[in-house]
Amino acid sequence: MGGLGEIGKNMFVIRYDKEFIIIDAGLKFPEEEMLGVDFVIPDFSYVMDNKQHLKGIFLTHGHEDHIGALPYLLENIDAPVYATKLTLGLVERKLKEHSNLKKANLKQLNPNNKMPIGPFEMEFFRTNHSIPDSIGIIIGTPEGKIVHSGDFKFDHTPVNGMKADFGKLAKLGDENVLCLISDSTNAEHEGFTSSERQVGETFDNIFREAPQRVILATFASNIHRIQQILNSAKKYGRKVGIVGRSMKNVVDVASELNYLKNTEVIVESIEELNNMPFDKTALITTGSQGEPMSALTRIASDDHSKIQIKPHDTVVIAASPIPGNEKLVSRSIDNLYKRGADVIYKSTSGVHVSGHASQEELKLLLNLVKPRYLIPFHGEHRMMVHHKQIAEKLGMPSKNVFLVDNGTVIEFKDKKGKVNGKVSAGKVLVDGLGVGDVGNIVLRDRRLLSQDGILIVVLTIDKQNLELVAGPDIISRGFVYVRESEELLETAREHVIDALNKMSKNKMSEWQAIKSNVKDVLGNFLFEKTRRRPMILPIIMEI
Repeated sequence: MGGLGEIGKNMFVIRYDKEFIIIDAGLKFPEEEMLGVDFVIPDFSYVMDNKQHLKGIFLTHGHEDHIGALPYLLENIDAPVYATKLTLGLVERKLKEHSNLKKANLKQLNPNNKMPIGPFEMEFFRTNHSIPDSIGIIIGTPEGKIVHSGDFKFDHTPVNGMKADFGKLAKLGDENVLCLISDSTNAEHEGFTSSERQVGETFDNIFREAPQRVILATFASNIHRIQQILNSAKKYGRKVGIVGRSMKNVVDVASELNYLKNTEVIVESIEELNNMPFDKTALITTGSQGEPMSALTRIASDDHSKIQIKPHDTVVIAASPIPGNEKLVSRSIDNLYKRGADVIYKSTSGVHVSGHASQEELKLLLNLVKPRYLIPFHGEHRMMVHHKQIAEKLGMPSKNVFLVDNGTVIEFKDKKGKVNGKVSAGKVLVDGLGVGDVGNIVLRDRRLLSQDGILIVVLTIDKQNLELVAGPDIISRGFVYVRESEELLETAREHVIDALNKMSKNKMSEWQAIKSNVKDVLGNFLFEKTRRRPMILPIIMEI
């Protein structure tokens, strides 16, 4: 239902006969052309049409691209939600914001336990990722076992000491796994993904050498990275302030559930931190992707009410730019340099490692699990193609790797798999409180307004004889500056009057026809004179 051919809005439905479960319900951040849209969620129509057969929702971990759409799903269905302790804590905080907590049936699962649900036998295994309590899921079905990797990498020196469950994965290799659904994010990257602990060593060096305050920007959900910042702060006697609403929420939840240690170095308020010597302070903030309203972006542009950059502050951007965000990140870095900060941001500087498996780890998982079939997911199409090529190198037949789009139905029967049709699985745009009320037509209008502006034509017509009584008045916004274009707008006005006079002689009285005629005449004239096509909005009043 999501996560195939894209990074984000991950959602799988696994169905036997009529009964089904859902794995993850995530969101995706809008693409550049989705003007004004806050985020994108999967189309739930298939689930809504079959909701009486839904047995449960299982979450692999607490990242937004896996839990972000859950509040919108739970508005319309009543099904138990199963997740590990930290993931449930983040879900509870999210549901409170949506006033949905009273509806939610949240159940904590233990990765070491088996759980029957409907026709399925559920098992779980621990994985390494950039957030604690990440799991993969084993779904036992009458047709065979399906393994969902979740987001994973193999980190032999994890920050929290919880290694991936290699024993359980190796055991699966002897159990004739039918299908593996596996993370493809880093399928283009050779070798192994580095350990998160390397980032901690870099932080240690930065804290030791920084002459003034240290400001670190990272993803709010990267609790392992936050933990290593707190470790370094304690080691070098610095107090830490938390900046950004999402960062505060995650730190609060992780602290309450004892997933963060050394939290005594965190101070309650930024005002308190500002009264301390700057060489004894640090800040953890959101904004590693240059988001326009994020804390780091406002600090960089000197627009934050409590934090201003001082010369020789050390700013660390501990994340790689998501494709499409490079310009925003570069702008923040430039603004930080202008204000005298020392900025550490390059991937070669050791301040970021991925949370996803590279090629050798993907091979290792395939060799451990030994699935008959593979469905690459969690990646753009080229990443999934690389994942398929990896499987083929290991001896898997090409026809046993399903490179499919969202909504594709893959059917397994008698140990054989095939594509068997599609279901509705588009994208639903969320804009403010509106869910799905912004579609292609609205986006087209927003795009037009952003490019060429709008002209509003107000005119009053006598209903009896169809004569023009007042106007037309032409109001321009985002098209031309009225004072400098009086002659153009006056000529445009004359063209509208001529068109109305012709319609009056022809006894044309339909509003829609009048509006259409005005738009055509004005649009053709303005394009001829300016080579621009503003939105034209005729407003007709009858007396």
